[in-house]
Amino acid sequence: MIRRYFTNKLIRKEIRLLLITAIAFISYIQTGIAQKRKVVYKEFHVSVKGNDNNDGSLSKPFKTISAAAKVAMPGDLITVHAGVYREQVSPPRGGNSEKERIWYRAAKGESVELKGSEIIKAWQKLDSSIWMVQIPNSFFGKFNPYKDTLYGDWLTKGNWCHTGEVYLNGRPLTEAKGLKDLNSANTNQPLWYCKVDENNTFIWANFNAVNPNKQLVEINVRQAVFYPSQPGINYIGVKGFRMCHAATPWAPPTAEQIGLIGTHWSKGWIIEENTISYSKCVGITLGKYGDEWDNKSESVDGFIKTTERALSNSWNKDHVGSHLVRKNHISHCGQAGIAGSLGAVFSTITGNTINDIGHQQLFWGYELAGIKLHAAVDVEISRNHIYRTEGGIWLDWMAQGTRVTKNLLHDNTVQDFSLEVNHGPILVDHNLFLSPHLAQVRLSQGVAFVHNLIAWDLWPTDSVDARKTPFLKPHSTEIAGFYKNPSGDTRFYNNVFLGQTDLSPYNHSALPVQMNGNVYLMNAKPSKHEHQPVVLPNYNSGIKLEEKNGRWYLVINMEKQWSEERKPKLITSKLLGSAVIPQQPFEDRTGNAIIFNTDFVSITRNHVNPSAGPFEIKKGGQQRIQVW
Repeated sequence: MIRRYFTNKLIRKEIRLLLITAIAFISYIQTGIAQKRKVVYKEFHVSVKGNDNNDGSLSKPFKTISAAAKVAMPGDLITVHAGVYREQVSPPRGGNSEKERIWYRAAKGESVELKGSEIIKAWQKLDSSIWMVQIPNSFFGKFNPYKDTLYGDWLTKGNWCHTGEVYLNGRPLTEAKGLKDLNSANTNQPLWYCKVDENNTFIWANFNAVNPNKQLVEINVRQAVFYPSQPGINYIGVKGFRMCHAATPWAPPTAEQIGLIGTHWSKGWIIEENTISYSKCVGITLGKYGDEWDNKSESVDGFIKTTERALSNSWNKDHVGSHLVRKNHISHCGQAGIAGSLGAVFSTITGNTINDIGHQQLFWGYELAGIKLHAAVDVEISRNHIYRTEGGIWLDWMAQGTRVTKNLLHDNTVQDFSLEVNHGPILVDHNLFLSPHLAQVRLSQGVAFVHNLIAWDLWPTDSVDARKTPFLKPHSTEIAGFYKNPSGDTRFYNNVFLGQTDLSPYNHSALPVQMNGNVYLMNAKPSKHEHQPVVLPNYNSGIKLEEKNGRWYLVINMEKQWSEERKPKLITSKLLGSAVIPQQPFEDRTGNAIIFNTDFVSITRNHVNPSAGPFEIKKGGQQRIQVW
């Protein structure tokens, strides 16, 4: 009886403890839920008619975007209403995650402009077409673009150029090197010149008989339009703005890269559906932070040390990259539409139009392109339209796990496509490379060209580039080793070559190459490594690109029997194997195998006998295909 009594008492005590624990746990969960429910995300409004002393509500909006940025917290939304905002937005904080992002967006259906310029009046007429304006240096604050000239690593021409700019009715004038040069202006090229003393900035301009006081004249004042002053401002969204006029600096891979809009060494931004134009150097930067080594590292060893310092400064998937740059229109930038050194890792660049880049040619260096990335690790570049640029797409150093797919490139100069000293793997598939210039691709390894339409020829190079560049652990930023850059370890499967493409330089590659199922039209020539290629020197492709009502169409003659004659294979990750140097398979960035079973316009491919080129041909003859 005594034993039973104590046993029952012990059981009751244990039950009571269990009940108390359960109640405490339930209370904890309920408190957590309640606290979670207490989080109310806010929407702040900005209007040109607002006041920064307001509370940011719809009825009492802020006047500046910067005022809204000061109070916005993770998960909040900043809605900017119609008008022109002349300010540099520097977000003081970012979001916490993909679900708690801080969004900056233009109000739906409203035209919102962010400008790095100011309107300038009070121009004094000096003669029939030359005018001058005197501006106190205090007008510019801490940064004066007319005292700031371009400089930095790999800039070879134009270090006299200022980051300032003068615009007449939205279009830039051309900077002159001397005051006397203004007399050589013509109607197609109005000119400007500047000088700064201790107290004032002087700007002279030849407006070609236009009275600047009766027109809209603006000048660059701000270095950027949307750019955090500090790194690590994560999970920002920017949508629907028109952004222009920034005095951006030259942006090499060894310095902080400041763009008209830029992420500044952060993670998880979304930049979408914006119109970005007239940046002195770069439109969008996904670049590195700044340090005391900026622009002091113009060498192989210098960039390796830049990379090693980045690794000790949180260069990894948890802290940097994973940005989405989507459906923007980027144009009229002096250096690049999109540039990113190290900071673009694990990002997606898709659906953008990039045009008229690097055309003014007052300055030049080895960083000009529509898209120029260093260390494009697990990056997807897809469905972009790139034309009238110098350089097209240029992936430089450490492109690994990268896929370039379904892009339209045409009317680009110097290069349409470039892969410089990468070890791969790099997948280049279903692209339309239509510029009849050059491509620097031989001195990267671990590259697979699959189902492309190619008009370019190979850039003449030696068979080995002695530069020893890093390769990484798969799907990581951790350096696994260094290796020189011999030609080879390249695959060409099921491509159609137009015009001047000559693959014979691969005849003597240091590493093995694989070629099969390719079609060579007109003057295109195969390598000896391809057995039984389809070579048609007299075939008239009739290729042309047509634009109608904002849509682009490719007109080309293609034949179904090309694939019937050669019987090309359906291309898969298994067939492509692994890049030799990093020993990483040709797979997607999540580590899954790829089957190339749909074409440029998402038509399912013939699995037994797929067509060469980017389109699955159902019927031979002239094709007219919407490509943008």
